[in-house]
Amino acid sequence: MSLIPSETATERGARLHATLRRFPAALFQFDSRIRDGWLSDRYFPRTVHTLAHAGRDPRVTMQVFARESGVAAGLYEGVRLLQTQLAEGYAPGDIQVDTLLEGDRVEPWEPVLHLRGPYRAFGHLETPLLGVLARRSLVATNVRAAIEAAAGKPVIFMAPRHDDWRVQTPDGYAAQVGGARSVSSDAGGAWWGTRGIGTMPHAMIAAFGGDVVEATLAFARYVRDCEPGVSVASLVDYHNDAVTDSVRVARAMREEFGDGVLSSVRVDTSERLIDRSLIGDPEVWGKERLNGVNPWLVRKMRAALDAEGFEYVGIVVSGGFTPARIRAFEEAGVPVSAYGVGSSLLGHNPGHGGLLSGFDFTADVVEVDGRPESKVGRGYRPNPRLVRIDWEEIGE
Repeated sequence: MSLIPSETATERGARLHATLRRFPAALFQFDSRIRDGWLSDRYFPRTVHTLAHAGRDPRVTMQVFARESGVAAGLYEGVRLLQTQLAEGYAPGDIQVDTLLEGDRVEPWEPVLHLRGPYRAFGHLETPLLGVLARRSLVATNVRAAIEAAAGKPVIFMAPRHDDWRVQTPDGYAAQVGGARSVSSDAGGAWWGTRGIGTMPHAMIAAFGGDVVEATLAFARYVRDCEPGVSVASLVDYHNDAVTDSVRVARAMREEFGDGVLSSVRVDTSERLIDRSLIGDPEVWGKERLNGVNPWLVRKMRAALDAEGFEYVGIVVSGGFTPARIRAFEEAGVPVSAYGVGSSLLGHNPGHGGLLSGFDFTADVVEVDGRPESKVGRGYRPNPRLVRIDWEEIGE
């Protein structure tokens, strides 16, 4: 999802409501304790209780703004949160919500949401709302950076192993908002209705006694019999001899299944190692860092495969890739067919490779009972890009 520059306000509104109907509230499986304030910073429920004790229920405008430049994500989840988790006694019709669209570019201080209504209806939702926006926008922004660096080539979101399993589904959703074409786990694709993709892990090769060829053939037999829609891709760095094993696998696959069945080979050489093909090649010595997955290794793999008629076999690279590294590969014309990127997209590499380590949002009350009222420096900011939610249009 992204902002379409030529869209009119009416078209943006139509797109917002049409997309939200594809993401009903039940999809997000909100914790029932959100409504009670159990997942909120404690001072928010206490503020609500204090107002009730004082017999006050001011109508406020709350402004939510970004602190970073990037891609806004989690907004539709936030709308459904507001729709379903208001305090007891309030209904969605009691509040007015103006929002940006999922995938819109945002700048620091730019409002992404304006909420208007009785504070006691939604005051307890500030913490979970900001948390949703922060996490989703971090992932979406980092993925978008990788997508743009890849210049149209697929980026596989391979981050699930790098964080708590409970965030796999929303992270996978945010990755696709950012532009990722595929995710590595079924949970990551759940909100989009897609399945995880994958090649094969080193564990599969180990289970076949370290025989890369036999493991790949067994994998191919399985998917052809049991999951015929799955592409066959082989992992070829197990013996740190990616060039040789790529050709051996391709030959064996051709012999048993014919051409076109092996879709790609993936290389994931550790940064601590130099592939055997480079150690034995004096032409590349001293030209650049040869450890890990590097341009010289990929080019040698491509040349070896092409020399035997395997032009159709793509080369997928993974292992420590960031937008900066992907961009360097693309600018150098390295023959990569897809990039697998993992932990860096979750912000685990602060300030590294063009990635964010955090993406924060802030919410402020900026109007009370129709009058300007805010912390100094945090006044109301209009945003003509915001679209008003029609609760009847988006359904339950």
